[in-house]
Amino acid sequence: MYKLIAIDVDDTLLTDEITVTEGTKRALEAAIAKGVMVTLATGRMFASARKIAKQIELNVPIITYQGALVKTLLDGQVLYERNVPVDAAKELHAFTEANGLHLQLYVDDELYGTEDNDKIKAYSKLSNIPYKIEPDFGKLLDFPMNKMLIIDEPARLDEIAEQLRPLIGDRVHITKSKAHYLEFMHKEGTKGHALRFLADHIGCTMEQTIAMGDAWNDNEMILAAGLGVAMGNAIQSLKDIADYVTRSNNEEGVRHVIEKFVLNQA
Repeated sequence: MYKLIAIDVDDTLLTDEITVTEGTKRALEAAIAKGVMVTLATGRMFASARKIAKQIELNVPIITYQGALVKTLLDGQVLYERNVPVDAAKELHAFTEANGLHLQLYVDDELYGTEDNDKIKAYSKLSNIPYKIEPDFGKLLDFPMNKMLIIDEPARLDEIAEQLRPLIGDRVHITKSKAHYLEFMHKEGTKGHALRFLADHIGCTMEQTIAMGDAWNDNEMILAAGLGVAMGNAIQSLKDIADYVTRSNNEEGVRHVIEKFVLNQA
């Protein structure tokens, strides 16, 4: 019945040790062997997501930058792309400058910060991606950007999001991938938009899709999918809208869903 499975990466496919279990790999292989397209749907950059995809030997288009970029793994063909509007990017940059906030830019699948601090170092380590320092972001803001990101304390980010919605919320999608990451994409740069695009691209209905995730940024994808799955470790608001709640990322929740709904194992 199901033709397309989209899986979030951090805290969903990956354990807390940033690995994919052997049991989960076997379940993914079995689903693929059955003719199901298995893809990643992540807020990570394409360069970072590609490394995860290689771990599970995927060779399909993957959803990256929260849905702002769908790109094939084998030949790097861009199938779907949405960039942050330049005027909104400049307003966001001005806001972060005025409020002394840490902002990261993503230009041509490369990560940029204005200073070499602990925030960008930790982000770089988690995503397994190098970064560049450009003290003057004014030089970069006219380039196409799939995403912009602020790193700060969770409560402060909630306040910042409320301040920014009336300023740029009409032009950008604002979400969180983790409690301390506030992310900004094009309005159509969501995992839900990308999942609909990919389903249409391969010729399946939304009822034939499964989406799995754990955080705020998975909301649109969980609502769009035929079977929207929240991980056992997901935030409560995602569990509330999901069709099914599986085990946690450390208990092979992804494997459990594939065996139950795709492989029809008890």
